[in-house]
Amino acid sequence: MVAGLPAAPAVWCSGLRKRYRRRTAVDDVSFTVGRGEVVGLLGPNGAGKTTVIKILLGLVRPDAGDVLLLGRPARDPQARARVGYLPELFRYQLWLTAAETLALHARLAGVAVPAGERRECLATVGLADRAGDRVGGFSKGMQQRLGLAVALVARPELVVLDEPTSALDPIGRADVRDLLLALKSRQVTVLLNSHLIGEVERVCDRVVILDKGKVAASGTLAELLGQRELRLRLDAVSPEAKERLAAAGRVTRSGDTFTVALPADQDVAAVPDLVADLVALGVRVHAVEPGRISLEERLLDILRAEPGGDRR
Repeated sequence: MVAGLPAAPAVWCSGLRKRYRRRTAVDDVSFTVGRGEVVGLLGPNGAGKTTVIKILLGLVRPDAGDVLLLGRPARDPQARARVGYLPELFRYQLWLTAAETLALHARLAGVAVPAGERRECLATVGLADRAGDRVGGFSKGMQQRLGLAVALVARPELVVLDEPTSALDPIGRADVRDLLLALKSRQVTVLLNSHLIGEVERVCDRVVILDKGKVAASGTLAELLGQRELRLRLDAVSPEAKERLAAAGRVTRSGDTFTVALPADQDVAAVPDLVADLVALGVRVHAVEPGRISLEERLLDILRAEPGGDRR
């Protein structure tokens, strides 16, 4: 019977609270991250994102609340042994080479990782040709790539990344996006804290938005972003065509531009079917432009709706 039960979430936390003197950094934060999910942690500076991550990993003791990692209490070393972590601020031994740094961290994690696998890990983050170079000679971007390799070298089931692209150029950010998608395809769970909302929107299954230490909103992108829009520029729109447009969703018109609000769960074939039906009804279709509110716009809406206060 136990074998048939679903696996525990990769992350489960409930009622997390943390106060530093007069400032409440985290206030009643609860959320879960399912196995194989990529979840983004968003919010302005001072929202409590890094403090939450440190609580999850046992680096900060909460004043209240509970945490389970991979089905075990976060304070259990066996749970943390299966977690890869890239902190926002990190520093490796400058006199070690990249290869030696990976070997050291694999040993610290208590995992036997063959040299060939460690070399492959460096290649994954774009450092294959710098394996023998000392860390002291690395740029900030190269050190961040090395940090990603350190987070991945012990074959973790859960990867926690705190601002993994802050020092990377656009190519490096694209590489990290590809890496996250590769982890997702392998069912590795990822909790990602990033200010790059576009990257979060591309790779994350769900998002948790923090503001002033509280969960302001959470859900899948479809749940948070709501309806999609379809803008069409049309001529010769008959009453029958107007009825067909209305059947697809709420319609607003400005001149020859018709905007149709489509449900978030609309079938992917709905748009081409609508266009084909309009053409069959004699409508001349000049332009079709799908659109949806961006995650950045939704994030700003949520944060602006929160009561004012000092974000610090």
